[in-house]
Amino acid sequence: MHLITLLEAVSALVGLGMAAVVPSAHVLHEKRGRRHPRLAKRAPGDTILPMRIGLKHNVEAIAKAEDWLMDVSHPSSPNFGKHWTQDQVINSFRPSDVSVETVTGWLVNSGIAKTRITHSDNKLWLAFDATVTEAEELLKTEYYHDGQYGDDEDNDKVVIGSNAYYLPAHVQEHVDYVTPGVKSITMDLKRLRRRRAAKRDTPRSTAHRRSKNTHLRPIKNAEEVLSRDPNDLANCDSLMTPACLQYLYDYSPPSSHAKVSSKNSLGIFEEGDYYDQPDLDLFFTAYTPSIANGTHPKLESIDGGVAPLAGFYGGESLLDFTIAYPIIFPQTITLYQTDDEYYAYYTGSQGIFNTFLDALDGSYCNYTAFGETGDSPLDPQYPDKASPVDEDPYLGKLQCGVYEPTNIISISYGVYEQDLPYSYQERQCNEYLKLALQGVTIVIASGDTGVGGYNYGTYGDGSYYGCLGDDDAVFTPSEACSCPWVTNVGATEVFPGHTVYEPESAVLVQENRLDGNYSSSGGFSNIFPIPKYQQKAVQHFFDTANPPYPYYYNGNWQNATNGGVYNRNGHGIPDVSANGWNYPGWINGSFGISGGTSMSAPIFASLLNRIVEERIKVGKGPLGFVNPTLYENPQVLNDITNGTNPGCGTNGFNAAKGWDPVTGLGTPNYPKMLELWLGLP
Repeated sequence: MHLITLLEAVSALVGLGMAAVVPSAHVLHEKRGRRHPRLAKRAPGDTILPMRIGLKHNVEAIAKAEDWLMDVSHPSSPNFGKHWTQDQVINSFRPSDVSVETVTGWLVNSGIAKTRITHSDNKLWLAFDATVTEAEELLKTEYYHDGQYGDDEDNDKVVIGSNAYYLPAHVQEHVDYVTPGVKSITMDLKRLRRRRAAKRDTPRSTAHRRSKNTHLRPIKNAEEVLSRDPNDLANCDSLMTPACLQYLYDYSPPSSHAKVSSKNSLGIFEEGDYYDQPDLDLFFTAYTPSIANGTHPKLESIDGGVAPLAGFYGGESLLDFTIAYPIIFPQTITLYQTDDEYYAYYTGSQGIFNTFLDALDGSYCNYTAFGETGDSPLDPQYPDKASPVDEDPYLGKLQCGVYEPTNIISISYGVYEQDLPYSYQERQCNEYLKLALQGVTIVIASGDTGVGGYNYGTYGDGSYYGCLGDDDAVFTPSEACSCPWVTNVGATEVFPGHTVYEPESAVLVQENRLDGNYSSSGGFSNIFPIPKYQQKAVQHFFDTANPPYPYYYNGNWQNATNGGVYNRNGHGIPDVSANGWNYPGWINGSFGISGGTSMSAPIFASLLNRIVEERIKVGKGPLGFVNPTLYENPQVLNDITNGTNPGCGTNGFNAAKGWDPVTGLGTPNYPKMLELWLGLP
């Protein structure tokens, strides 16, 4: 954020179609790069907005956070593995009393009675309800909605937000961001004014969050393929079976009768996608007969999440489980099925992962005010008053800190950095750091679109390549893997005509597909700088395989005058990789193959979970944040030096010796990884 003059403020307002006059004591806090294309109709002044003001974390804590994490995560640290308790984390990061008092005082002096303001248990939010008229005066802005449903008696859902907003200069330093604001939210204008029952929308919410490669591709000669020996390695270029993965990464399946720890279940996140037990059983019968039919994950239902769900057959969930079970069984899987059916599958929310984080440690929870509960209006609001009663909505309170996180959690969902406010992502990234301090390893798929996005953008309203800039040419980093405190996983494949006895290549599937080519998402964050543990590896890439493209610094792509297309000093994506193509499976009884980095992430996460199991056997603890150890010991990975990740009308980056922004440090070598971590405290 930066201070601007009154003249600049007026110019910015005019450019965004806003008429308010900004007092000289106010400064711009957030502004869209360009006016939202769908927000064209003014929001009615009497509409009630659930306002949330995110308070900045303790400044001193943020400055020290990376060092704190390295102290318990770097293999050379004497405190390696001495993870923090949840109470230590909360007490270290809570905002200062000055921040709470300053922001509360501003609200009260602006006419928001103190009795209307709620301060969250984790001390990170101030929440209150306000009319549009009150909020516009408070933030010197105007609220608009998309007008798609505002006059439709059968459907009341609208997107509402502003194009810029302002805060008093003395308040700005204490505030992360305000919602609703630059980040639009989905809400029911008529329900908030007249408390009508909402109707179900067309399914649309999570399609943009999951890999589009998890949809099964049918096989013409399916009968012949299923008649093959499942342990045969001759056709791994066209059918990447569990046996093929075992050979690639040099591991054997555990004995199905092995004794395992009850405290080392593999966590897997799902939202709006549901597994089907008969399809799981078909896979077990064909490829892993040592796993009994009926084996299924333990459900940890978050805010009404249900699985399996009759009539829903999810390629994402089934891929996650059919990848993980053959690697870890008889270790168990904990399924974090997040959000009720209405929010997860039908209408969705503009945010992502917050209700999941709430349930793990309560560190993101908000409060109830005037019947609205939740982290922010970007996220699902519970109790769910929007879903029809006959759809069994979740009517409980937002679940906060109800589940203990597993040691390893695999996530195969995500969007792109431009899809959410930077401050939203920075705040969430701090939460991943807090989990890492507590010994939790988060593994996230890097994405399937190379250096670009999905064609026409995540929500179908963008440019052709889904890239940034008016010329659709600036590379598009994916999210939440751009956060430096998670381990993000790119994808490799065995090219057609090659074998598992040869090195893999970066995945590249060039088909006549509406969504464009499939390649491993990678590049450099526009939000997060290069973390200390990665600096040498990134510099080596630039020194030895310097990309042929112009670049910019500090994420400032909008003001790059040299045609720069990537951020030279941004966090590098991905960290590692694993195979992500041609995995067999069933959906609704039909056999086919699928893939994506959604396949790669649970492979890497499952192998890490096995390493934790072996550490537990010898009296050691979880791995926690694994990146510093991997970057210090790249020899435990198989370096991938062939391939590219095209996008934005370019060939993207090249895989190279050492770390690269296509396949990271490489694919797992399980025996070497196991030996490394067994040798650490």
